[in-house]
Formats: sequence, C-alpha cells, structure tokens
Amino acid sequence: MTHDDTTDSDGDADADASTESESPAESDEDPAARTPGGGDAPEPEPIEPAAPEAFGLVQAWWGDGKGKTTAAMGMGFRAAGHGYRVHMLQFMKGGADSVEGVRGEYNAIAAMPGFSYENAGHYGWHGLLDGSADDEHEAKASAAFSRAEELVAGAADADLTAPLPLDGDPDDGVHMLLLDEVLYAADRGLVDPDEVVALAESKPDDLELVLTGSHAEPDYLDGVADLITNVRKQTHPFDAGHRARRGTEY
Repeated sequence: MTHDDTTDSDGDADADASTESESPAESDEDPAARTPGGGDAPEPEPIEPAAPEAFGLVQAWWGDGKGKTTAAMGMGFRAAGHGYRVHMLQFMKGGADSVEGVRGEYNAIAAMPGFSYENAGHYGWHGLLDGSADDEHEAKASAAFSRAEELVAGAADADLTAPLPLDGDPDDGVHMLLLDEVLYAADRGLVDPDEVVALAESKPDDLELVLTGSHAEPDYLDGVADLITNVRKQTHPFDAGHRARRGTEY
C-alpha cells in the first residue's frame, strides 16, 4: 500500500465518521413531530362553523351487510364535529312494525350542532305484505327525490367554500348531503337510476354527496361515484331469528 493510498483511506474514514456523527442528531427527532398532528393526541374542541377544504366527492354505499346507513351517519357526525353543515334525507324508512317509534340516531342528530335530518319514507317496506301499498311507497319516494333536487339546488346557490350557520336551513346550503336509502329506492324502481346519475352529475363541485342503500350493485354509478363500497354480509343475527335491536338497528 502506498502513502497516497493510506491517506485516501484515512480521509474516507474521517468523512464516514463525520457523517456518522451527524446521524444521531437527526435520528433524535421524533418522526411523529413531522405529522399533521405534531405527535399530539387529539383533544376535543368547541364546535364552531367552518368550511371543509377537500369536499366534493360522490360516495355510494351498497350491499347486503349491515352498516351502510351507519357509515353514512358516522361520516355525518365526523363532519359536523369539524363545524361543517350536514343534512340527511331518508328515503323508504317511514317506520315498520319491527322497530319502535323512536330512533336513537334522530335523538343524537337533534343534539349535534350542524347536523339535521328529515324523513320522507312511507310506513312499512315496499314489496312486502305488511299492509302498506306499493303505490304509496312510490309516491313518497318520488317526493323525496324532488326534495333531494331542491337540497342540491340550494347547495349550488350557497358558497360552500365558506362556513355555514350550524342552525341554518338546509335549503340555504349544506357541505355534506346524505341521501339514505336512495339506492334502494332506485333498485325497487321507485326512483329512476338515470335521475340519480343526473343528480350526482349536477351537484356543485364542493358538495359531498353520500348515497346509500340497495343489496344490488348500482352499476349505473360506475364512472360517476368517486367511492363505491360494497358492505358485504358474512354473518347477520337476523339469519338466526333476531329482530331489530334498540341501540344497534334503531
């Protein structure tokens, strides 16, 4: 080995040592500190009117499993918790002999700032021998869809990039609109699927539109919805003869 080789080798070793001496200082930084939350555990804050920064998608939740409405309402509560204006319009669910006349979700929504609801369903279930008339279900569903169009039009006239009053009329605009069981109404032929597509395509850019319902896949939403989730049943207590339970189904 020559003197020059020895010098080069020692120089490289010194450079490596210098590099290694800098690494511990960098590794001492908590990676969590570089996250949006800065590594701090979330804490509740007062709910004040606010405007979402990234709303504007169309979501569809369908399938034969339990959880479609539950998921939609969960998002609604999350959005309302950030101070966004949320409204839910329910198709089909006008009451049934399998549930009581009170629903826990309505009580919870009434207590939540910025979250409101309305029910446009007919008593009973379409196509079942439960004493309800199918033509009355159709009339209710048609009226509900007209109401959905009104709510979308109201959102189009509002500035959804700005905060909205938490106690404001939903006709004056909302940041998130939940159309619960509208896909079931379309599947039963009570609402035209093409009209559902037209409604989704006509919504203002900043409105988050959430559609739920139907055991049949809503193929007509392919290329229209940004998120399509199949809520699939694996096991369900109804199959074992359990009826709807207070606090879980209503």
